[in-house]
Amino acid sequence: MEQTLLRQALAARKNAYAPYSGFSVGAVLETQDGRQFCGCNIENRSYSMTICAERSTVCAAISAGARQFRRIAIVGGKDDQNAAAVPCYPCGACLQVLAEFCPPDFPLLLADGTHKLCEFLPKQFQL
Repeated sequence: MEQTLLRQALAARKNAYAPYSGFSVGAVLETQDGRQFCGCNIENRSYSMTICAERSTVCAAISAGARQFRRIAIVGGKDDQNAAAVPCYPCGACLQVLAEFCPPDFPLLLADGTHKLCEFLPKQFQL
């Protein structure tokens, strides 16, 4: 099942718009009820306006009414081979967005295996 999600993330990566960095990312977020939401990075020449694949998937899921998530698969790289073999770690902003909706032990499926959200974001921002 994990390999299936990673393959779907690789397919989502093909929709990425990354003319500036050439680094395309795809993600698939699976809800507790089994729905899956795909996303990709969308760059902008004003770099701060760029949307990461992970946040793209979360926004799609939340917009569809989903609030409980099972796991996310993330792949990224300059080419297909690199994206399938080298882990693409989420940025801090994406980790914090995931932390808004997911517990610390939430699984992140990457090219090198499954990790927990708390491994990458041990101290989440809290109000």
